[in-house]
Amino acid sequence: MHRSLLAPALGAFLSLPAAMSPASAQQRFPSSVGDLAVETVASGLENPWGLAFLPDGRMLVTERPGRLRLVAGDGKLSAPITGVPSVTGRGQGGLLDVTLDPNFAQNRLIYLSFAEPRAGGNGTSVARARLNERGTALEGMSVIFRQMPTINSNMHFGSRLVFDRTGALFVTVGDRYSQRDQAQNPANHIGKVIRIRPEGGAPADNPKKQGWQTEIWSIGHRNVQGAALHPDTGQLWTAEHGARGGDEVNTPKAGLNYGWPVVTYGIDYSGAKIGEGTTKAGMEQPLFYWDPSIAPSGAAFYTGPVWPAWKNSLFVGALAGQMLIRLSTQGETVTGEERLLTTLGERIRDVRQGPDGFLYLLSDAADGKVLRVRPAR
Repeated sequence: MHRSLLAPALGAFLSLPAAMSPASAQQRFPSSVGDLAVETVASGLENPWGLAFLPDGRMLVTERPGRLRLVAGDGKLSAPITGVPSVTGRGQGGLLDVTLDPNFAQNRLIYLSFAEPRAGGNGTSVARARLNERGTALEGMSVIFRQMPTINSNMHFGSRLVFDRTGALFVTVGDRYSQRDQAQNPANHIGKVIRIRPEGGAPADNPKKQGWQTEIWSIGHRNVQGAALHPDTGQLWTAEHGARGGDEVNTPKAGLNYGWPVVTYGIDYSGAKIGEGTTKAGMEQPLFYWDPSIAPSGAAFYTGPVWPAWKNSLFVGALAGQMLIRLSTQGETVTGEERLLTTLGERIRDVRQGPDGFLYLLSDAADGKVLRVRPAR
């Protein structure tokens, strides 16, 4: 049985089984705003992870084994862009998220998060570089953040990159799986939301509490793989993996503790209890949680003109759940859930709104795709 903080109110939003289109290149799915068409824009991507739109409408797409490509509007893939940092491409590691500098049109800077191989293990790092005018190479690559300490693990790297309205960069980093208790230790970067300047280092208005690493924004996170700014408030919203159950939606605030692994709505993979329960003084409650888990990855608020009824809905991809989730919101409240594309059969890794107002998804597979969601004709 699905349980959430909104379980009594969800029934009206749950989607019905999808109907297949006769056309092999397109599938149709019901939704609260009419049928949706899902089209394949590009294929042949190996475990694509992050997507960012360039000003000209082309897409930068990361592939987890360590490649970065440009995807044209007609779906043509570029050769791998050179100058990408080396990655640990094992387990959940590899080349992860990509985002553009807020002033990309002037400086052509992009930012990449990745599992960085290091002496004794690896860790989530962030690099920035200039994309050359031809879009074939990254130049002037520099690492601006390294999650410390280095851990020998191929699990729970995070990691999403989101610029806030001040120009600071949020970086989500995981608990590395074997180090979950360290998510409560503010002296390291394990299981945290990080906030840094574009060139690296901590902004002056970070919490900087006693005993905290200066780059830390909030603590007590497991493995955040979805993050987006609310279009009206500018508040960061995150979607976070739980264990068996306990996937969470949070709005991380400066200096607060989000509980993992002391409080959680999930249980361990063995069935054992985790932590002390679901609440504890001084630890924040999620806005919404999923039980059983959907394995959330990728998140985007909808602001486009195509579906006005979906304005300010938070869309979250589901890996294990193989669907797209729409959460309707009012302020910092989740008011309903709609489950979309439930028979698509794809692990949804990333979700973005395109410049055309349609939704774009990445499917996590050896033959991964860029998918476009639009109203069915």
